[in-house]
Amino acid sequence: MREPAAPHTLLLCETPAAWLDVAVREIPTLLVDHANCEKKAAATAMNLMYRYVDRPELLQKMSQLAREELLHFEQVVGLLQSRGIPYRHLGPARYAGGLRDHLRSREPERLVDLMLVGAFVEARSCERFARLAPLLDPVLGKFYQSLLRSEARHFADYLELARLYTDEDLTPRVAFFAELEQQLVLGEDPAFRFHSGVPAADYTLQ
Repeated sequence: MREPAAPHTLLLCETPAAWLDVAVREIPTLLVDHANCEKKAAATAMNLMYRYVDRPELLQKMSQLAREELLHFEQVVGLLQSRGIPYRHLGPARYAGGLRDHLRSREPERLVDLMLVGAFVEARSCERFARLAPLLDPVLGKFYQSLLRSEARHFADYLELARLYTDEDLTPRVAFFAELEQQLVLGEDPAFRFHSGVPAADYTLQ
């Protein structure tokens, strides 16, 4: 099996400076949505385990991923508590839904697409942690730096599973999702979230 690309090589663009500028000003919302993302990532892994019970490689990798994402969730909740920031519900960003809207309906193509979407989400998370870490206070910056290795491994696991479960050349499908992901990241978003695009001038934190 080929070695998967490094996470950043999957992405067609860097996170825009305009998103970073808002992120460092909106730390409470950044952390709350980060916690939500970790919880959703764990739930996604669990849902995949329930849906694809006949895929032992998936079961093993998603079980490990779910445990790690829940640990990260606990860590972010601890950061929220230490800073006196209440954990609250936030509406979702359009990012993940925008990618999942283009999943193919038949199997195993749907499973392959789910793995590719997971790879892109983890790759973008890794890229944003790396971009944010030097801009944040020492405690939060060190924490985000510590997440890079696990996020890169999650990316690699998703991409490896996508290749395992198909005989098709994935190059066109990867290129399709890469273009779509770039549009979502560079496009204007009405709300600020960890995976949002460029926040609009009148962005909301709700």
